[in-house]
Amino acid sequence: MTQARLYILLAAGGSAALMLAALGFQYLGDLAPCKLCIWQRYPHVAAIGLGSLAWLFGGALLPALGMLAALTTAGVGGYHAGVEQGWWEGPSTCTSGPVGGLSTDELMAQIMSAPLVRCDEIPWELFGLSMAGWNMLVSLGLAGLWLMAIRAR
Repeated sequence: MTQARLYILLAAGGSAALMLAALGFQYLGDLAPCKLCIWQRYPHVAAIGLGSLAWLFGGALLPALGMLAALTTAGVGGYHAGVEQGWWEGPSTCTSGPVGGLSTDELMAQIMSAPLVRCDEIPWELFGLSMAGWNMLVSLGLAGLWLMAIRAR
């Protein structure tokens, strides 16, 4: 096995492992994902597919796209971690908004239309990092593996 193929296998396998962990938290740990959690999954799925294609057919473009996918999910993870920490606001569809100046009916309508899973709450953390923060860090590492695959070609 060439070095490039090994790095591709590790990078795509890392995305697969993160997807399995996310699905495990969702279905075994009963932690429903929010909108931003779902957004972080799409680039991992793309990276798994790109890794499979790069493994089978080679080429220089596929690892570059895999690196872009890893950087994309790292970016969304970083954004989500910032929303969880209150550093900036998240999408209005999954974060709490101000309630000042609302009538009772408007407040009740806002409560009733609120999503069940909010993006600005941390449902799980390890060593002070939420799942979104861990996704960002691990995905940056995966982007590094994709870069090493590109350089090894």
